[in-house]
Amino acid sequence: MDKRNLLLRIKLCPGIGIKGEAMLAHWIKHASIEADSDVSILNQLTVILKKHHLKYERFERCFLSDEVNKRVDLNQKQHWITILDAEYPQQLADIYCPPIVLFFVGDVTILKTRSISIVGARQCTNYSIAAIKSILTKRVLKRFTIVSGLAKGVDCLSHQCALANNERTIGVIGTGLDGSYPSECMNIQNELMNTNLVVSEYPLGSKPLKYHFVERNRIIAGLCEKLIVVEAKQKSGSLITASLALSENRDVFAVPGNITSPLSIGCNQLIASGARPCLSDNDVLEESLV
Repeated sequence: MDKRNLLLRIKLCPGIGIKGEAMLAHWIKHASIEADSDVSILNQLTVILKKHHLKYERFERCFLSDEVNKRVDLNQKQHWITILDAEYPQQLADIYCPPIVLFFVGDVTILKTRSISIVGARQCTNYSIAAIKSILTKRVLKRFTIVSGLAKGVDCLSHQCALANNERTIGVIGTGLDGSYPSECMNIQNELMNTNLVVSEYPLGSKPLKYHFVERNRIIAGLCEKLIVVEAKQKSGSLITASLALSENRDVFAVPGNITSPLSIGCNQLIASGARPCLSDNDVLEESLV
C-alpha cells in the first residue's frame, strides 16, 4: 500500500479522530513501508496508537474491513490530496492536527495563494455588508484569496464579494463534497466549485455533524495569513476560530461595533484582548506589500 492510499484509508477508517490521524501521518511521512504487507502496516499503526495511549480497538478492527474497502473505492473517484503531496499548503501542514487528506472540487492551486479568512455571525446585520464592502476592496482581493466556511451570513457575504469582483475564494465545508449546509448556500457552493475551490476533510456522504464545524474551523484558521472577525456574539464559533488563528501565530483582526449590539460584543472583546481593529482595507494591507 503506497503512502497516499494509506493516508486515505486512515482518514476513512473510524476510531481514532484527528489527533490520531495526525500522529500516524507524521510517522508515515518518515517511515519506509513500501514493501510491507497491509497486515504488517496495520500492526505498526496500532503500536503507535497504543504507545501514545490512544484508543485503537475500533480502528484495528475496521482498517482492512470490507466496509472501509468500499469507502476507499468510492472516495478515490473524487479529487483529493494528502498532507504528503506538493499541492498541500505548508502553512496548513504546520498547524496542530492538520487534516491528513483534503477532498476538493475546483482549482486546487488556489490553496497555495496568500489568503485572508473571514468569519462572523450567521444572523448578521447590514453592518456586516457595509464592513465587508469597505474591507474587501479590489486592492485587497487582488492580493489575497478569501477563505470562509460557506455558512449563512458573513461567510457567504465574503465569498460573494470575491465572486462579484472575479477574484479567488475558497469554501471550507463541514460535510462531504456531495452535500451542502445550510441548503440555502448551495448555489454559492456550486459557483465556487465551478469557478474557484471548495474543500472538505470529510468523505462523500458525511452529514453536517456539530463537531465537523469545530474541526473545520482549524482549517479556516490554518489556511490564512490574516483572519478577520465581522460581527460575533460573546460566545460563538467565530471566536473559537480566532483563538485557533492566534495559537497558530496568524494576524487576527476584528471589526469594532456598537457597544449595545449583541453581535458586536465578541469583536469588541477581541480588540480589548489585543486583536487589531479593522477599520478599512488599509489595516489589512499594512505589512502585506512585500
